[in-house]
Amino acid sequence: MRSKSMPMATNSFFNRAFHLYYDGFRSMRLGKTLWAIILIKLFIIFAVLKLFFFPNFLKQHAQGDEAGFVATELTNRAANN
Repeated sequence: MRSKSMPMATNSFFNRAFHLYYDGFRSMRLGKTLWAIILIKLFIIFAVLKLFFFPNFLKQHAQGDEAGFVATELTNRAANN
């Protein structure tokens, strides 16, 4: 049961979930190391892979008129199907 002195927002689902993970990682010996590994992996996924494997196709082919290029491609592909 909730205490009258505690506001309702402190007992929300997101607040409880945050404190569950926060307290869990704080009490672990390897908690900081695990977070560092997670952050490094996210950086590799979003930064390195984006740079090398996903070039900006629209910028290379549109030559400044991105909206016109997309509209032309859509109408050409719709007409071919």
